[in-house]
Amino acid sequence: MAVLTLSNACLAFGHVALLDHTAFALEIGERVGLIGRNGTGKSSLLKILAKLEKPDDGQLQIQSGIEVSYVPQEPTFSDDATVFSTVSEGLGDIKALRDRFEAHAEGDDLDSLMTQIEARNGWNWEQRVDETLQRLNLAPELSIAGLSGGTKKRVALARSLVASPDVLLLDEPTNHLDLDAITWLEELLVAFKGSIILISHDRAFLDNVCTRIVELDRGQLRSYPGNFAAYEGLKAQQLSDESLANARFDKLLAQEEVWIRKGVEARRTRSVARIKRLGDLRSERSSRRDSIGRVKLEVAQGDRGGKIVAELEDVSIAYGGRTIVNNFTGTILRGDKVGLVGSNGAGKTTLLKMILGELAPDSGTVKQGANLSVAYFDQMRDNLDLNATLADFISPGSEWIEINGSRKHVMGYLQDFLFSPARANSPVHTLSGGERNRLLLARLFAKPSNVLVLDEPTNDLDIDTLDLLEDLLAEYPGTVFLVSHDRRFLDNVVTSTLVSEGDGAWREYEGGVQDWLIQSKRAKALAAANAKVATATPAAASKPAATPQAASQTVAPAAAKARKLSYKEQRELDELPQRITAVETEQKTLEAKLADPGVYQREAAQIPAMQARFAAIDEELLGLMERWELLSAR
Repeated sequence: MAVLTLSNACLAFGHVALLDHTAFALEIGERVGLIGRNGTGKSSLLKILAKLEKPDDGQLQIQSGIEVSYVPQEPTFSDDATVFSTVSEGLGDIKALRDRFEAHAEGDDLDSLMTQIEARNGWNWEQRVDETLQRLNLAPELSIAGLSGGTKKRVALARSLVASPDVLLLDEPTNHLDLDAITWLEELLVAFKGSIILISHDRAFLDNVCTRIVELDRGQLRSYPGNFAAYEGLKAQQLSDESLANARFDKLLAQEEVWIRKGVEARRTRSVARIKRLGDLRSERSSRRDSIGRVKLEVAQGDRGGKIVAELEDVSIAYGGRTIVNNFTGTILRGDKVGLVGSNGAGKTTLLKMILGELAPDSGTVKQGANLSVAYFDQMRDNLDLNATLADFISPGSEWIEINGSRKHVMGYLQDFLFSPARANSPVHTLSGGERNRLLLARLFAKPSNVLVLDEPTNDLDIDTLDLLEDLLAEYPGTVFLVSHDRRFLDNVVTSTLVSEGDGAWREYEGGVQDWLIQSKRAKALAAANAKVATATPAAASKPAATPQAASQTVAPAAAKARKLSYKEQRELDELPQRITAVETEQKTLEAKLADPGVYQREAAQIPAMQARFAAIDEELLGLMERWELLSAR
């Protein structure tokens, strides 16, 4: 049953129709991921569903009694407020009712107020706020002004969740969140009892949370059952079919245009019906909105530089008594694609500045390579001149840009990044968040470099642009430093990952985020197993010291005995290869099923169980492998 329905919705800015007579319905318990190109109107649609804006035409229907809560992309707070007072704003109307009851204002109907307060569970609103803060790990007395971006995002979620909404609308909820916070948010949303519509370009997040993907494409909302992986398969087939249909249509139109322009003899035999059909074809072709072009990315490459970019040996640095980097040693070579992963405030930027020689360590040595030419992408967009035009921002004082030895006009270069010539003289402040990021990338790539530093480049970028940026960085011959919390993006780009492990400890792992998670889990499991073996025979420590000869006679048999497997353990070791093979086969079968769009229609009721089992298989497989390694070693 639909809790929210939008029908025949229209919305336009200027000559561009963001919503073109489109419809949408949200069912109970659904978690919908809303995706689409930057500037297509996703945030505007979410505000319409939240009743913050009205469409030009169409109707929004919300079931009676349904509570809808909206969390904007950049939530606003009062800086002099505390976390508790800010979160309690989500219960503002309930607080007002109880305040009126307690004030006994003249003319108030106390019986009516009591009924309303009881219906809204308003007598204990302070307890509801406290429970929500505990659930989201927020300290009630903290001042909003001193919070990080990630913590402010938690506060905004708490302000919405405290009212126990039936529908939760989230605009880019993962922005400013680190990997641990994103994982926490995934678990929170999966456990949420109501319905959810969220805008996100984080593909791993969409895969783990959503039960349906809705794409806003050329004014129309298109629905795809399943998570983002299922959407990708369906979308590829749909685009292929659309391309073939358009090609057949254009061929028919061309044939009819040739026919209508034939000589006098042919015109005598023209049928009225065929002429009318040609008019209809022309009208349909003129109204057709073709697929939007893709961004064309190219990086201006600087001098090749040396083989070594930086060598760090036992470097340490601390701020305010807190160790940010502790005895880190590593070497960065030309062509390395390095991801930096850690919680907010872990020191990713500090470590990066030391690698590039912009910050001297408290101890240790750092050696930079020769001829380094660094280009920066700043997540805070501090380099944006909001009053400049797009053309002046890209190429100040010139109409031409030189990239890798060839000149390109600034208008053509902007078109490569999907900015039309008509917008080239528009001020930067008119752009959306995603368009501003795209403009920064355009300026960054126009600068010759052999080292790219990208600090959260994926924020607000649409998925098509992310795909092309991944390809570009993978082919870039220079060195890339990438600070990001987008797991899929890191996995597709980086060759190694520098991970903050707490207390200033940084460790390098080969591969991306998934490789790091697998390696770190195995390392922890082996360390725990070794610790268990070490504490299994404490009695030996209490015995008096034996002579070397006696020790060799007593310790050696004990060691041999410790390595020998029991009957049950030997039987378990023999069966483990078959169990591992069976689990791997089950994993492949489930993966194939979940990638099949038809399964979501034929076996819709079993989908949640399949997804839960698929998510649990990795952990089970890892446990079996670690157990096999442990028993084999003994």
